[in-house]
Amino acid sequence: MMESSVGSNSHGNLDEQISQLMQCKPLSEQEVRVLCDKAKEILMEESNVQPVKSPVTICGDIHGQFHDLAELFRIGGKCPDTNYLFMGDYVDRGYYSVETVTLLVALKVRYPQRITILRGNHESRQITQVYGFYDECLRKYGNANVWKIFTDLFDYFPLTALVESEIFCLHGGLSPSIETLDNIRNFDRVQEVPHEGPMCDLLWSDPDDRCGWGISPRGAGYTFGQDISEQFNHMNNLKLIARAHQLVMEGYNWGHEQKVVTIFSAPNYCYRCGNMASILEVDDCKGHTFIQVSCSLSHTHPLCLLNIFIVNDGIFPCTSIYKHLRTILFLQFEPAPRRGEPDVTRRTPDYFL
Repeated sequence: MMESSVGSNSHGNLDEQISQLMQCKPLSEQEVRVLCDKAKEILMEESNVQPVKSPVTICGDIHGQFHDLAELFRIGGKCPDTNYLFMGDYVDRGYYSVETVTLLVALKVRYPQRITILRGNHESRQITQVYGFYDECLRKYGNANVWKIFTDLFDYFPLTALVESEIFCLHGGLSPSIETLDNIRNFDRVQEVPHEGPMCDLLWSDPDDRCGWGISPRGAGYTFGQDISEQFNHMNNLKLIARAHQLVMEGYNWGHEQKVVTIFSAPNYCYRCGNMASILEVDDCKGHTFIQVSCSLSHTHPLCLLNIFIVNDGIFPCTSIYKHLRTILFLQFEPAPRRGEPDVTRRTPDYFL
């Protein structure tokens, strides 16, 4: 049975919109409004800890890098053939935040059981007014209506997800105010991201090499050590915390003795950082495979060469192992000058929101 929240008569129109979006062509303001109304009906029924079944492909930050998102779909498989779980930060910084978030919302409406879209710290009214999404909406639509439609919808995005009761997925990290998943389930999430408190922490916190809780250099959330993640995993019968939120140069980075993994899915972040991206495939036997994407930016030609590396890690039993290397060409763009960018080194955290 086809999985969708809308009647079959509207499937054709929605499929046409998805096809248009896959060409990086934005929808009209009215189409966005209708789409987001349908998405809200779906999202408001989802839990703060949304259960997700395997197989599923878990993705980190996208940040408006639409062509990278399209490439990840080509590599990982199109929805609904592949199930996806995105861990937030769809907008800001990249040039195509409108097309990126609209496509993901359209896929959610068309295939609600096949794609899960969590909230990141950039799915926020305050942050998007500073880091690009608001200005992009003004530029592409001539007013702020689409920005308001989407930021109102962001309030309904689930905060976390739980894959097969074992892999806890969220954008940021843990909170000293949260001991159990039931604590999260009891939140009223339909609000702007607070400046402090447990909901804020889930979207802003970062793992750290130092034990215990620490003050976050971001100015929101906390840092948390291995002792904290081990206690949380033990309390909630978890095997792994998967999160996004930080630039990691290899696309993924294990921490806390492989109890926490950071996944970042925007290669060559901000079109200049030179990092790899990754996605995490969890198969139906709970085995997992990282797919890494590297981008070598050409300063004389807009084509980047992306090398696809398949990496297996054996925390969970895995029955199928990918052993191929794929090389593809992908359209990239020269970066615009940006003030305040960090000096990028290996595994540099993104402390610039």
